[in-house]
Order: sequence, then structure tokens, then C-alpha cells
Amino acid sequence: MSRPLIDTHHHWVKDFYTKAIEENGGDPSGWTAPEWNLEDDRAFNAKYNIKVAVLSLTAPGACIVKGREGRSKLARQANEHCAKIRDAEPDKYGFFASLPSLLDKQDALDELAYALDTLKADGVTLFTRYGQDNHYLGHPDFKEIWDELDRREVVVFIHPTHPVDTHLVNPGMLQPMLVYPFETTQTAVDMMLNGVIQSHRKVKVILSHAGGMLPWIVTRPASIWPNDSEEQKKFLDGFKRFYYDTAISLSPSVLNTLEGFVKSGHLEADHILFGSDYPYASRTIISHHTPLLESHDFELKEMRDGIAYKNALKLFPRLAQYVKAE
Repeated sequence: MSRPLIDTHHHWVKDFYTKAIEENGGDPSGWTAPEWNLEDDRAFNAKYNIKVAVLSLTAPGACIVKGREGRSKLARQANEHCAKIRDAEPDKYGFFASLPSLLDKQDALDELAYALDTLKADGVTLFTRYGQDNHYLGHPDFKEIWDELDRREVVVFIHPTHPVDTHLVNPGMLQPMLVYPFETTQTAVDMMLNGVIQSHRKVKVILSHAGGMLPWIVTRPASIWPNDSEEQKKFLDGFKRFYYDTAISLSPSVLNTLEGFVKSGHLEADHILFGSDYPYASRTIISHHTPLLESHDFELKEMRDGIAYKNALKLFPRLAQYVKAE
């Protein structure tokens, strides 16, 4: 890449995290945790001109670890680990804080305060669903969490996790291939229908993988109301409020769809962000997708630099001192 990138969908893996997953029955998604270390991470970033990577913990850690104490311990370890990486190289790394299950409400609020006030996290990771039932992010039980995130004007990175039913339809259809995009779609629509995203206007919410299926399917649930009705406008306002990262989502069809929403006024141009999904996405997958940002024929030419780094600078202004156009 010739232009600088800010990677807002960039994971890390450590032994204490993989051990916690193994001790709780393993990853139900069927995916295997990749090898990861800082030396390889720096080399990857250099190869693609990623000036800053905002680190995040992927699923399923906070979602399958049993017991409040175990979930709180994992979140604290994760946050202090990432803070050390960021503190050593603030020009190269940021991080989204991890929280215990949102069903452990007070534990989640306590860790949120520690991560933001003491560790100075750049934002917070939430997963699409918590617990043993369908507690997606629009659930009323999470209102207090959203109220606090909104009060603090937090950048929230939503990453998909497994559904309640973890049985694979086909051994070759691992959940990250198809289920994860639908889980992102489901939690986003749940938030839109319950007015969570519309009523918390200070929080900035990033949906992984270009929102899953949301850009393609959003007009379907919107059509339950008459066109241009207040109910429909409120619902679609939720779509406009989200941010969308491009992790494994830089194909021409995705970029054309997102640009189409920008041109129609249903999406702000600065709500699209670069993401790599390293290291969970293989190097083959990343090497296919990433160059497409450079080669895509945008009608709105400013979108390329916006997606690459300028939009992220608006969300993370501290990075402006480190990321300059080249």
C-alpha cells in the first residue's frame, strides 16, 4: 500500500487467552487460534504500511469462560497486556478494552472504568451476544451499559461471536465463514429495532466485516413500515449511525454497495474504516483483500484516503501526531 493505513480490526493472541478457551471446552466456532507475536505483528504492519493497529480480543473468550471471577480475570489480563504494548509503542498501537460478560453488569462497568480511566484504552470491544440465550446487544438488560458508554462517548468495536446453537451445518462451514456475518447483522438490527443506536448518539459503534449482511438486507426489515414513515426513518437512522470496517470486505461488490449508500445520503462517508482481521484471517486472504482498496474505482475519490486512515483519525484524534499522508 502506498498510503498509510490505520487498522481498526486487528487481533492479538497470547497463551493465557488460549489456555482460558481450552479450559472452558474450546472454541465452538471451529476456528483455531493462530500463532501471534509482536515481532511478526510489526513485520505484517510494515508490509502493508499499517501505521497504527488498534488491538482487540476476538471471540469467544468473554463468551464461553465460566464464572464471573474467571471472566473478570481474563478481561483484566487482556487489558493490562494491551496497555503495555500501547505504552511501549504509542505511535504504532492502540487497543480496544475487553469487558467481562455484559450480564455481569457491575463487573463490566467496573472494568470499563478501569480500562478507560487508568489504562486509557482507545475504546471497548463488545461481542454480538452474551450468555446462554439470545441476549443480543439491543436487549433491555444492557441499557445501563449503553448509557455509560454513551456518557463517556466511547468508541465501541463490535465483533461477532457464536450463536446459541453452535452445531456446524457442515464441517467445512466454520462459523467465521458465514455465521459471524449473520450474527453481526442480527445484533445490529436488534439495536436498531430497540432504538439503542439511535438513542445513544455520543457513542461511536463500529460493526465488523462491513456490517455483515446489514448493507444488503437493511431495506428488508425497513419495509415493514410505509415508505418515509417516521418509524422507517428512525430505523434507517440506526443504519446511518453505525461505522463499518472493511476486514475481509474490500471486494468491489462491498465497496460499491457502501459507496452507493454514501451517495444516497443513507451513510456518512467518514463511517467506513480499514480493517485487516490479522492474524485470524490468513495471509492469503489478507493479501487478496488489502490491495483492492488501492485498485478500486471509487466515484467519490475522497473515500480511498478516508477508509485508509482519515476516518479513523476522527475517531482516535491522538493518532494524528503519528499518521501523516505520504
